[in-house]
Amino acid sequence: MKIRSLRLRLTIAAAAAIMSALAIAGFGLVLLFERHVERRIGSELNTYLNQIAARTIFDADGTATLGGKLADPRFEQVFSGLYWQIFDETTKRYSRSRSLWDTKLELPQDKPRLGLIEVHDTDGPQGTRLRAHERRLIYDTPKGEKKLTLTVAIDRGVVAALSANFAVEVALSLVALASFLILASWMQINVGLRPLSAIRRGLTAIRGGKSDRLDIEVPSEIAPLVEEVNSLLDVQDAAMARARDRAADLAHGFKTPLTALLADANRLRQRGELEMADEIERTVTRMRGHIERELTRSRIRNIRNATKVEVAPVVQGLIDTLIRTPGGENIEFESHIEPGLTARIERDDLDDILGNLLENAVKHTAKTVRIRGIGTGSATWLEIEDNGPGIASALLEAVTDRGKRLDSAATGAGLGLAIVNDVLDHYGQTLTLGRSELGGLKASFQLSHSPAVQTDITDRSI
Repeated sequence: MKIRSLRLRLTIAAAAAIMSALAIAGFGLVLLFERHVERRIGSELNTYLNQIAARTIFDADGTATLGGKLADPRFEQVFSGLYWQIFDETTKRYSRSRSLWDTKLELPQDKPRLGLIEVHDTDGPQGTRLRAHERRLIYDTPKGEKKLTLTVAIDRGVVAALSANFAVEVALSLVALASFLILASWMQINVGLRPLSAIRRGLTAIRGGKSDRLDIEVPSEIAPLVEEVNSLLDVQDAAMARARDRAADLAHGFKTPLTALLADANRLRQRGELEMADEIERTVTRMRGHIERELTRSRIRNIRNATKVEVAPVVQGLIDTLIRTPGGENIEFESHIEPGLTARIERDDLDDILGNLLENAVKHTAKTVRIRGIGTGSATWLEIEDNGPGIASALLEAVTDRGKRLDSAATGAGLGLAIVNDVLDHYGQTLTLGRSELGGLKASFQLSHSPAVQTDITDRSI
């Protein structure tokens, strides 16, 4: 299974490197300890050889023996693992420590040179393996010159036991050290990856509209990445601006041909071809509606650039405009906007939302249009109501269903609602329609103080 977490990968790699290094170090320490112990034991055995050489005496018949006892009590304990032996090459007799009991040390056939210490391994009592130091000396005795072979040996199991105990202690220490180093590496990796977390938070802020660029302090190794991301955002903004301009140019380009078509429809009507003229006018009207919708889309700006807009002036400006129109001059407008209420949205977008909802309310109301606006800790809520006939329940369910073609849901009311829903969808919100207390339609929506992620509305059905 492929590990996708960079933090986990680095931790595993660091742990593997640490454990491998400490394992090699532990093996080396044990090996050095064994060599040290062997040198130390070898030095002690040589000391015993010198003591035996100095204390060797001969009895009346010329037999060599040890005068007195050596200081180490193991020489007096049977099969203790520490032994000495004196071999008379002339008489073939042995003198040995009590620890050897009734056994003798088997020596190699080749004899060392006189005075030199020979080191070798040999078999010991009870199937043990011994490390032996051997030395040949010449003594002058009343019976003449004698050559003796002095041997001191120790059980190699003693060295093995010491090495094993040391290896256990080293292993425990290295395990503790490995744990500490792995924890330190994990902390170091977290500190090293912290700038990447800052970049992720910065990108989240950009996507949520709280920022428009990565403006964070990062190490020099990551700074090129931040610069590339900011350059990519610049390119994206420029591409979106060009796309909006092209959409606006295209929409404006259709206006003149559509006007010409309407003129043709009037001429057809004057000639009495009413059915064809009506069909052309319906088609042109529908196309003009689509163009207006696309113009609204082209004006929608990047949500990252959205700032707080005061709602009351926008509402009052729209009301002042509507009361000068033929359909709005006799309408009573009730504005109940909370003082100082703001919304995080581009002003043009708020104009499109409120303008379409107010125009729709003026078109269908009997007398009264009411606008309400309140703020909560996280959002701004706005409602537009009228006392007109409203929308039938069946159609109301259709126009409030996301993804429906709002402009076909109810005659004369769908296009404006479609435009409103497009703009709100850009801000991650949706339009809610219901029955007003005044008897007509109630259209309500919210605008978050921290806008949601911008969504793509270019593929939505018209």
